[in-house]
Amino acid sequence: MKIMLTHGYFLEEDEKEQAIMRPYIPLGILYISAYLEQQGYDNRIFDSTFSSFDKLCHALVEDKPNVVGIYTNLMTKLNVLRIIRFIKQEPQLVHTKVVLGGPEVRNHLPNFLEQQADFIVLGEGEQTMLEVVQWVEGTSTKSLPEIDGIAYLDEQQGVRQNRERMKLKNLDELPIPNRSQVDLQLYFDAWKGRHGTNAISVSTMRGCPYSCKWCSRAVYGQSYRRRSPKAVADEIAWIKTHYNVDSIWFVDDVFTVSHKWLQEFMEEVTSRNLVMPFECITRADRMNEEVILHLKASGCFRVWIGAESGSQKIIDLMDRRVEVGQVRDMIKLARHHGIQAGTFIMVGYPGETKEDIFETVHHLKTAEPDLFTITVTYPIKGTPLYAEVEDRFLTSLPWESSTDRDIDFKRTYNRQYYDYAIQMINYEMYYHKAMKKPLANLFRIPMFKLKSVLAQRKMRIEEKKSLGQRAASPDS
Repeated sequence: MKIMLTHGYFLEEDEKEQAIMRPYIPLGILYISAYLEQQGYDNRIFDSTFSSFDKLCHALVEDKPNVVGIYTNLMTKLNVLRIIRFIKQEPQLVHTKVVLGGPEVRNHLPNFLEQQADFIVLGEGEQTMLEVVQWVEGTSTKSLPEIDGIAYLDEQQGVRQNRERMKLKNLDELPIPNRSQVDLQLYFDAWKGRHGTNAISVSTMRGCPYSCKWCSRAVYGQSYRRRSPKAVADEIAWIKTHYNVDSIWFVDDVFTVSHKWLQEFMEEVTSRNLVMPFECITRADRMNEEVILHLKASGCFRVWIGAESGSQKIIDLMDRRVEVGQVRDMIKLARHHGIQAGTFIMVGYPGETKEDIFETVHHLKTAEPDLFTITVTYPIKGTPLYAEVEDRFLTSLPWESSTDRDIDFKRTYNRQYYDYAIQMINYEMYYHKAMKKPLANLFRIPMFKLKSVLAQRKMRIEEKKSLGQRAASPDS
């Protein structure tokens, strides 16, 4: 029984990521690999990040696996379809079964099955993948309709979706990710060469109990389950023994959701001399001074605090359930205690006006995060945001050659407006920071301000266009 796991992300094809150079290991398939090994099934991971589509195809033909499991997200969808087409058109792979999992598959499962995927795994993949492998192998005690958590094409019934699989209650039962299957040094070197330090990804929890309208919960649902602090500390100990790595990136959605867990984690790593620099993501309403002190004692050097907007109106429309003032306070408090603070910003959310955008500028200048990322809102299928704007889509693109990132919808202003708004926000923040040290930035200050003014001028031009188009529209 030959099993290959891959994910179809090719760094060489992603110019934006090459500029950022923060590639992360495919943690999901590393968990599945470890679980299959634990159950007695050898497998191979083809880590495509630093490889190519042609090399992946060569490996498939060389191995002739019985089962190929492919992690599928919004970024990798189009490459996953390329991989499926290659497998189904290659005579030497006629017996290979294609199994897809990940956040992109649940809400597009008929499309993926039409593209000749054999099985779609819905939800957590470890137990389901094992049962699919056993069925393909012919050793399963279950018939196909009895395997929970899959969808497939039935000759008589068409698309068939079996009942949902129960979520794992005790995450400590899972083995740690099978990192030995991946050349982590490639990741370490890429980070080190660009940023001077590197990082390794670790997961402590699955799911998120919050209800933000733009966020996909296609894999774990609106749940919260967590590994014990001891299990996480054991993994850190293993990492420190096997790798020379500078820091940890905790991939959890809300690292400080449980204050009790955080305190126990702090006690575990400090008592065992396992404190290691890390960064994490959280929410302002799950922070306070004690939490920040616990984070710092545990090794946290950077915390990302979600905000998405500086306008309370927009935050409420997102169902974020957080106060913008609290976000500012926690960013300031984290920095006061020597922890870098980052935040996330979106523009172009439904209902957002120019006044809301300038509130975001005010928010950033007031909070003064060390870092922030900014993007134009896009709807992901299966989210409340997608349902809210679906009747306002301005694009009708072929599914097999586009992703949800390509979707545009009718907003307050046209799409170009928000691109200029991003420029304006960035240059306003460059200007704001430069003004803190005016002598050192004597020539940069007027340049940043000029570029901000030019971006604002372009915003006004696009605003007039949008208002004109709205007035001419029969639906307005």
